[in-house]
Amino acid sequence: MNIDGLPSGPWCGKSTPAVRSLSSCRRTVRGRARREGGHGVKAVGRALALAALMPCLAMAASPAMASPAAVRARTPAKAPAGAPAATQARAQVALALTKITPKTVTAKSKIEISGAARNRTEHALAGLTMRLRYSAQPVTSRSQLDQLATGQQTALPNVAPQQQPLAQASRPGVTQGWSFRTTARQLGLREPVGTPGVYPMRVEVVNSAQQVVGGLTTFLTLMPKQRSFKPVAVGWVLPLIDRMHRANDRTFIDDDLGKELAPGGRLRRLVDAAAATNTPVTWAIDPALLDDVRQMASGAYYVKAPGAKKAVRKEKSTVAATWLTALKSASKGDPYFVLPYGDADITALVRHKMNRDVRIAFDARNTSLVAEILGRRPDARIAWPASGLGGPDTLGALARYPLKDGGSLLMSSAQFDNPPSGAQPNATTALQTQLGVRKALVYDQAVTQILGEGSRSASRALLSEQRFLAETAMIAAEAPSVPRTLVVAPDRHWDPADGLAKNLLTYTKGAGWLREVPLRSVEAAQPQDRPLRAYSDSDEKYELGDVHLRQTGAIATRAATFQAVMTGPVKISYERAVLRLESVAWRSSQGRAKRARRELEDELRADMQLVRVVPPKNRRVLMGGSSGRLPVLVENRLTGQAVKVRLVVTSKNTAKLQLGGLEPDDAVIELGPGERAQRWIPAQAAGNGNFDVRLDLQIPDAGGRTYGDGETITVTVTGYGRLALLITGGGLAVLFVGVGVRGIRARRRRKAEAAGDGSTGMGSTGTGEPGSGLPGPGFSGSGIPTAEYSGSPGAGIPGAGVPAGPSAPGSGPSGAAGTGADGRTGRGAGPAGARPEDPAAVPGTATDGQAAGRGEHRRRDGG
Repeated sequence: MNIDGLPSGPWCGKSTPAVRSLSSCRRTVRGRARREGGHGVKAVGRALALAALMPCLAMAASPAMASPAAVRARTPAKAPAGAPAATQARAQVALALTKITPKTVTAKSKIEISGAARNRTEHALAGLTMRLRYSAQPVTSRSQLDQLATGQQTALPNVAPQQQPLAQASRPGVTQGWSFRTTARQLGLREPVGTPGVYPMRVEVVNSAQQVVGGLTTFLTLMPKQRSFKPVAVGWVLPLIDRMHRANDRTFIDDDLGKELAPGGRLRRLVDAAAATNTPVTWAIDPALLDDVRQMASGAYYVKAPGAKKAVRKEKSTVAATWLTALKSASKGDPYFVLPYGDADITALVRHKMNRDVRIAFDARNTSLVAEILGRRPDARIAWPASGLGGPDTLGALARYPLKDGGSLLMSSAQFDNPPSGAQPNATTALQTQLGVRKALVYDQAVTQILGEGSRSASRALLSEQRFLAETAMIAAEAPSVPRTLVVAPDRHWDPADGLAKNLLTYTKGAGWLREVPLRSVEAAQPQDRPLRAYSDSDEKYELGDVHLRQTGAIATRAATFQAVMTGPVKISYERAVLRLESVAWRSSQGRAKRARRELEDELRADMQLVRVVPPKNRRVLMGGSSGRLPVLVENRLTGQAVKVRLVVTSKNTAKLQLGGLEPDDAVIELGPGERAQRWIPAQAAGNGNFDVRLDLQIPDAGGRTYGDGETITVTVTGYGRLALLITGGGLAVLFVGVGVRGIRARRRRKAEAAGDGSTGMGSTGTGEPGSGLPGPGFSGSGIPTAEYSGSPGAGIPGAGVPAGPSAPGSGPSGAAGTGADGRTGRGAGPAGARPEDPAAVPGTATDGQAAGRGEHRRRDGG
């Protein structure tokens, strides 16, 4: 099949569609150009970048954040005056490479170079023709090879006889395939004597005026029939490192890791590549990656994007479980070493004096999980600083922690000079650190860059394969009689196009000038004297920034405070969460790092607030009187985690409100999960008013270190105690009830008087009967010998307002019992003897004489 003139086939890759929309491709080019940062992209780079307009076309833009080692290794220069026009201006025709065979050319080989071309302008280009330029002379050095690859060369001297018209690609936006088929003999390639030869091949597009309007450069490697060189011993390091996907240990900030683990994903491609070949590799594993994968594979997990209100529950990941199984199988028998947890930026941490974090990142409690998952301990002792670069303090920290029992540093060749003796560099050297001499494995930075250029595009992958073969062949040819060693270490987040990693491992084993060896064989070689370059200020700017590390340090301090109050087994830890924030991966993702940092800060604050002083309603406590006790409630709402805190209560106005202290055993409060405890604080007030009191929790035995934010409440002091207020309130209530009852009685009395029957309406008055002769008012007897109440025995005052019974004491027979105070004879109260205008003569409501007598006694006392 062919669409729009562009052949579809395996060169596009399994996951790449045959044709992308033109607008999408333009956005890709513009986006990558913005990220390029102006790092001196040359002719081939421009041509490859323009190839993004076609499916699978190569792009030469630099990564979004180039590593300092890559910048060091790059040697930008202006294209010479005689360079093709395509190297000095924006190419009008984009080219992609789809096929080069064979990988290793011999004198009798048939050669095929195929690809696709696309007119990326908006107008027709008349007379487009393809031609193949090359050099029949082999490249003489790696520096010349680099100049040719980056477009820093004049036109190649030879032109193949056949040329191809591009009639279809002359039209705007149209893609057309092309192919050159020739032989080594027809090209006249001059075979070197006894060593591999590398030959540049440049495909160019010219217009009717013979101006170059597009082109790309690749290389052919020829193996001579007679060989007189020593193969290069090559040791591979495969990194299993990813960016951070979790804030705290319980929640993911995205669900992107599953895509990387799935078939076709970046991490799955790396594992599958190692499984498909027998080339020995040494794995560099970030414990945080395996920690994340295990979390996903062990059960349901939660994803909460920074700023989201709710976390989303995800089911157990079978993809993660499958990837772990594949890793165990692929890595079986291969050595591995562990990085600091989260691939922490050791260089930046050392610079900011965060040595505790460095130690924790390498501590076995955070790195041993790799051995738990793989079922075997690390069998390589290697420390790999970020970008393979480090100053004396960084190298000293690495020697102190991961290399304390021996081992080697893994470093970039960008930080080393060639041997002073003039010998060709090898991969093993030695360094003086603050803790003594340590070996260093020096990986080839140029090869690392070549591997990085083969990302996410089959065309770029093909160019990387050809360049890898050419570069390693030149290493073998530079000093054919000297044993050479080479360490290949891709970028930490290497994202090779489909099939690239597998092919490179296969070529390492199959190319005649290479010999695959375990990394430990390179490590065992005699160290070569190679001067170490200084770690420069330009390198420092790539580290994690001051603001990020300062704020991360503040989170770490709060997390340490949180953990300090926990007792028993610690089930909630932010130690690894902080290490994840210190990852090298954040170097190129500052905006994302900021969001992750804020998310972790919010999660930590929410967890810490689950252990707190519970404030009273409205944050106010009423204290009646000058003394009392203030209730304080402390709670622990953490799940499955016990805590121990010290309660500290402080008056902000000690002149007006003084607080007593708690007994030491009461001040320290131990709470299990979900428990509460209350304490009573003695208080003494010197006056009324509102006084602020501070309630804080402290870490026991920590010199007064405060936990959490605490609370401030207001104590309102009044002049009345609670008992006094109750008594006063009760008295007022009785008074109000009494007044109400008297009012009701008065109203009924007035109604009765208005009716004219002399009755109060409270019942019959009855008649008095002879009393018993007892002295006192209302009772028969001798009476009360006083000036107010004089009279004979049996004298009494008729009871007023209380009904009298049929035999009420205090009344004589027929009502004549004695003389009243006014000199009148006292009778039993009845209608005939009542005088409404005299209150003393108002008929009583007593129901019995005794009650009437009691009522009269009260009236005489002023009741």
